[in-house]
Amino acid sequence: MNHPVAVALSEFSTRFLQAWRDAGQGFPRSGDLTGLASPCVKADDGYEVTWTPVARNPMGDLAGVEKGIELRLHEDITAFYGAQFSGDMAVRFQGAGHNIEFDLLQAFSEEDVQRLQENILGHLVTQRRLKLKPTVFIGALEKEDKVIAICNMTGQVVLETLGKNIREVLAEDVASFLYQLEPVVKEA
Repeated sequence: MNHPVAVALSEFSTRFLQAWRDAGQGFPRSGDLTGLASPCVKADDGYEVTWTPVARNPMGDLAGVEKGIELRLHEDITAFYGAQFSGDMAVRFQGAGHNIEFDLLQAFSEEDVQRLQENILGHLVTQRRLKLKPTVFIGALEKEDKVIAICNMTGQVVLETLGKNIREVLAEDVASFLYQLEPVVKEA
């Protein structure tokens, strides 16, 4: 858990939990996670799940993606998705001329890691077909044609327009990007 991305993600997760407590909401809640088994689940009443991030020990990997597309992923990508299980976290990024709210994507359980790997693999296959440099998404915006992603070649965090070679650098690396994020409390 000493990888700089894992440390930054853990620190952000602590700030995210504190923002929920400060807003009088207790633990984060989601109606989308009901009925799903995860070490993150604090309570599930059938309508919504309260959850908390849980560190993975040992860290997970994305070997299925690497094997499926025969591409070595940037270590920051592996650290980002392998450091913890968590629900997606609503965040705000202000910097590089942007003010963006989005969901920081996370894997909720081992089963969710499989779904995530399939989605990443599909994304990378599409990029290869379109002859675009490989990226792996880490954030979902309301505008479905844009994602927050990590460039597999440089490790930079970019705002990417899907299917096009339009990428704006938001941060030089994942750890510094995570330290810039502000938690957003959204009720389920």
